[in-house]
Parts: sequence; structure tokens; C-alpha cells
Amino acid sequence: MLPGIGVFGTGNIIKVAVPILREKGFKIEAIWGRTLSAAEEVAKELDIPFYTNRVDDVLLRKDVDLIFIISSPNLHAQIAVKALGIGKHVLCDKPAGLCQSEALKMVRASQYYPSLISIVNHSLRFLPAFAQMRRAIAEGFLGTEKDLTVCDVRVQMGSLLHDVYDWLCDDTMGGGVLTLVGSHVIDLVSHLLSQRAVKVHGVVRTFTKQNEHINGIRNISSPDFCSFQMEMSGGTLVTVTLNNHLPGQFHQEVLICGKGHLVVRGGDLYGMKIGAPKEEVIYLDVEDLQKYGSINPVVASTIPKPYMKGLIKMMGALREAFLPVEDKRGWVKEPVALAATFEDGLYVQAVIDALRKSSANKEWVKVTIITEEPDPNPLLSAAVRRSGGISI
Repeated sequence: MLPGIGVFGTGNIIKVAVPILREKGFKIEAIWGRTLSAAEEVAKELDIPFYTNRVDDVLLRKDVDLIFIISSPNLHAQIAVKALGIGKHVLCDKPAGLCQSEALKMVRASQYYPSLISIVNHSLRFLPAFAQMRRAIAEGFLGTEKDLTVCDVRVQMGSLLHDVYDWLCDDTMGGGVLTLVGSHVIDLVSHLLSQRAVKVHGVVRTFTKQNEHINGIRNISSPDFCSFQMEMSGGTLVTVTLNNHLPGQFHQEVLICGKGHLVVRGGDLYGMKIGAPKEEVIYLDVEDLQKYGSINPVVASTIPKPYMKGLIKMMGALREAFLPVEDKRGWVKEPVALAATFEDGLYVQAVIDALRKSSANKEWVKVTIITEEPDPNPLLSAAVRRSGGISI
């Protein structure tokens, strides 16, 4: 049985996701917006029966059993932890919080409630070209893991900003190409290679600090360019370039080299073994998004096709996970086994934190995943330990 869904957020991803979810058979019961007027506007546009600007009003509804969190990153951990505690399944957009401590809270909540779905929206995992690439690597198309030498990722696209100043302009609120696109790339590379980053070196820059819409006393702090390298646990070297300075276009290429190469360009997969005369086509993406007639084409054009198609596949996997079970809170694990977990989200956040530190200090930085929340006042704690405790 398919669960009722409550969505958090009023952006374009929600406007694309809701019609697709309905086509998959889900019922959208409620929507939350930062302001009541924003929630009302999108609720009317998408024909959602209940809207609010209060988090609990959605979480406590008895007809809502699956939560979609597609809001600003500063709310991800707060809503996800609360939803799991109430007994709701959670799909959370990237990134998993603003920092590792927030992501760790999400991990602990998911571990405490293992009977609930808790996944991160790293939808590229579900794109058929990447699923085929991962399978080809596992089957030895490029040799063994030790033969995987280089992975090169390049993403060229336009600005991520809106015409008004909002959280997308603020690096500390989770805006910028490193957080919003880099998180997808970091997760995807680890998923494809079955390796994790050990050390990283990055250059993170904000070149556009004002534009025709955002100027005056406010400056844009979210990065619009990022170039970084990752040394992976299996020895593969990963190089990534993320660029927001190509208006109106989107180009994404993921190249992995070993005893030959595999490359995904857009949604198509090509491969070539050493000694072969030319590249062979392994998978061609021929799916036409126009068949989803309920999606507003203007809204859909703002989301790159690989990400949208991956999101559609992930929603299909969610349907297959819930449909066979009579209890609307029950689910089958296999259809969503590919999905990124909250533990994966914590790892991605650790890499992002290390890249920020590397860019600031201009040096290689070791990736460290925290297992305990950092002490909010280390100086006081150290003084207490030295004094043997506080007596009252």
C-alpha cells in the first residue's frame, strides 16, 4: 500500500516531483512552506488539499506516512530527526544538513528507527547510464579495482541563483555549487567506484558577488566555481570541476579510466577497452520526458535532465518498495537498495567540510567522519577536566 506524502518546500523540485508522484500512484496530502502565502500558492497550483507554515502540522497528520524534505538545508536535520521520531519514512534532499554534526543526528535517528525508510536524494545513482556504468566496473570492464586509475568529472552549467536574495546566495545556509552539485558528484563517484575519499584538495571560489538582481548592501557568498581532487581508498585519483558560468546550458561528463575507459555524457554511456578501435555505445538514453504531460515544461527546464530522470527512477523505486506490503508503513528493501543512506550523507558532508578547509588553508586535508558531536565549548570542558569537575 502506498503511503500518503507530506512535502516540505515550495521550489521547482517540488513542482516537478508532485505530478510524478501522483502518476506513480502516491497521494500528496500536505505541503509546508516557509511562509503561509508561499505554501498556499504552491498548494493551489499543485492541487494539494492542506498547506501550512508549521512543521508539526504536516508531521502529525495521520494520513501522512512519508515525508519529502526539499527545503533549505538548514532545516533538513531538524525535520528529518523529528519525522523519524514520530514514525514517518523520510526522503531528504541533499545535503544531509549544514555540517557533520547535523548529519550525525540524522544518522543516529535512522539507526534508532531501522524499520523506517531514511534516504538522501542523490538521484544520479538511479540514472540508467550510471547504473550500467557501475555494473560494467563491477564486471571487470576496466579491470580490477587496482586498475582504476583516474576518474574525471566535469559539470558546466548556468547560475543556481534566483532573481531575489535567498538562502541560495548564502554559503553558510547551504547555497553554492559545491553543496548543491558537488554533493551529488561526491556521492556518485564513491557509489560507482565502491571507494571513499581519504584525502582531498580543493579550490572553492565565489566570482559573482553581485548581479543585476542582487546588489547594494547584500553580497553573494555561495561559491559558483569549484575544482578539487580526491585520493580514494582504493588508490583511484578523482578530479572534479564544477562551473556555474555557462548560462542556459548544462554539460556533464563522468570519465573513469582503467584498462580502457567508461564515460557518461549527459545520459548516455560509452566504453572502450585498451586495443579496441573505437568507443562502443553501451547505453543510449531515449526516454522522452514529454510523456510526463502533467509537469510544467517551464519549471522542468530549470532542472538538468539527468537529475530529473534519476529522480523519476527513484520515485519509481519507492513505489516498488511500498506497493507489495499491505501495511502502509511497511516496505520492501530491495527496490531502494541503491539509494543513498543517511550514513552516505554524513560521508558526503565530511568530504565537503574537508574541501572547504582545504580551500581556506591551501593544502591537502584528510577526510574525517565524526562519530561524536563536537564539544560546543572545548575550553570550558578542558578547564572542568583539569579541576576535577564542578562542585556545587
